[in-house]
Order: sequence, then structure tokens, then C-alpha cells
Amino acid sequence: MIIASVKFDKAAIGISALCIVHCLLLPVALALLPSMALLPILGDELFHTLLVALVLPASIVALTLGCKQHKNWQVLIFASAGLLMLCLTAFFGHDYLGESLEKISTIVGASLVAASHVLNFKRCQRQKCKD
Repeated sequence: MIIASVKFDKAAIGISALCIVHCLLLPVALALLPSMALLPILGDELFHTLLVALVLPASIVALTLGCKQHKNWQVLIFASAGLLMLCLTAFFGHDYLGESLEKISTIVGASLVAASHVLNFKRCQRQKCKD
């Protein structure tokens, strides 16, 4: 059970990092390599939706398994705030926040998710050492 939690924690951290990199570097990459604009998925809102569809189940599994082990449910609350922010931004951000606020909201949400998985991982490791 610990191995599954660790793998899902790492996957969720990676997906969150990919989301942050996408938000920060895509405009630079498009300016330097305009041919990337031909790849519609990179700039499309579908990309954010796909990342949310990947990070949501990975986070739910990892955090549920981890919280059952270390019994600190604050990690789950912290992650839920980030996941909610990511979901709302992915589905409604472009229409209601504008491009700049959408990027900021996505980066903050992804950072919260990644940070919660790091905490989950560390608490699981600490619990494993106690046992």
C-alpha cells in the first residue's frame, strides 16, 4: 500500500510540475519556435483539462492511502484546495479570469497540489520509520 501511495504521489507531483512548466514556458516556446503553434493541444484549454483528469485520480488515491497511514488529514484538506483551484481554473478560468489570472491561479493550484504530495510522502516516510 505504501508503494502505491509513493508512486501516485510522484505522478501527481510530476503532472503538477508539467502544468506549471506549461503555463510559464509555453509563451516563450511559441515566441522562439512559432512552428509549435501548429500543435493545437499545447495551447488549447483541452491540455489543462487533460492534466486535471490525470492529477485528480492520482491525488485522490495517493492522499487517501497516505492519510490512512499517517492519520494527518490536514494534508488532504491542503490538497483539496489546490485541486479545486485547478479544476475551477481549467474549466472556467479562461472565460472568467483572463489569461494572466488564469495562469496565476493554475500555478498556485498546481503548487498546492505538489506541496501536499510532498508533505504526504514525507509523513508516510516518517510513519514508516516509526513502525
